[in-house]
Amino acid sequence: MKKSYFVLHVAVLLAGFTGIFGKLISLNEGLLVWYRVFFSAIWLFIILKIFRINLAIPRREKLEIVKVGLFLTAHWVLFYASIKYSNISIGVVCYCLTSFFTAIFEAVSKRKLAVSELFFSMLTLLGIALIFHFDSSHQLGIALGTISSVFAALYTIQSEHLVQRYDSRLINYYQMAGGTVVLGLLLPFYLYYFPVASFIPGLKDTVYLVFLSLFCTVALYVLFAESLKRIPAFTVNLSFNLEPVYAIVMAFLFFGEGKTVNISFYIGLLLIMASVVCQSAISIRKKISISRDLPVLA
Repeated sequence: MKKSYFVLHVAVLLAGFTGIFGKLISLNEGLLVWYRVFFSAIWLFIILKIFRINLAIPRREKLEIVKVGLFLTAHWVLFYASIKYSNISIGVVCYCLTSFFTAIFEAVSKRKLAVSELFFSMLTLLGIALIFHFDSSHQLGIALGTISSVFAALYTIQSEHLVQRYDSRLINYYQMAGGTVVLGLLLPFYLYYFPVASFIPGLKDTVYLVFLSLFCTVALYVLFAESLKRIPAFTVNLSFNLEPVYAIVMAFLFFGEGKTVNISFYIGLLLIMASVVCQSAISIRKKISISRDLPVLA
């Protein structure tokens, strides 16, 4: 169990860099995400060949994996749009709403809403409110970031049962390949309404995209999928609320987004971190309790 939580928080640390790359890369959000899924699909294909993992799975299952992956693709497009139209801090903090939407969707689909999950989600919302005071100058960025977190929640919930049946690298390969094809088909329409000067990334953007796809996509989502095998989706999403802590610190250091950091900022971050720590502690306690109640097999 401790190893699973260590893997999860390594993934969270890598996730903290995704917003930074979103700011560094000059491509618009549509092209950025297309190159991200395209490069990631190539990396994953190479990895699958190296480890001799069989790519053959039933067509119906393959389509299900691709469908779930499209939630992730939509999340990324909206996430980077949030950053482009506001800043890194807005985009990553709005991602914290993922745990709130996860709790709501799971309550609607399969079980009652746990009081503890609702409480910790509300704690996160309060933290976000204290950090930004819902700044009117960033309304579009906040709206895009909020919708992005809806798709992130749907992706996590739908991925929870997939990781029990297939290798996480195989799942992510078909999700990245599916995202490449579907987003590629939609891209001409997207670029018609959001035209760009160039479709081809420059050398600097290409280097950033390589790092983004290899470390912040392939490594990140393989670790993410592995953690879902032992940790509930709600706890995984809540733990990812630590992503803004890492990303905001980097944004302050490298992009001067610090502006005026007052006491409400620190209180907001403290509430977000407290929700993660408390929920993780509750989840570990439940796992220990369940394991003690299980019969010992001779």
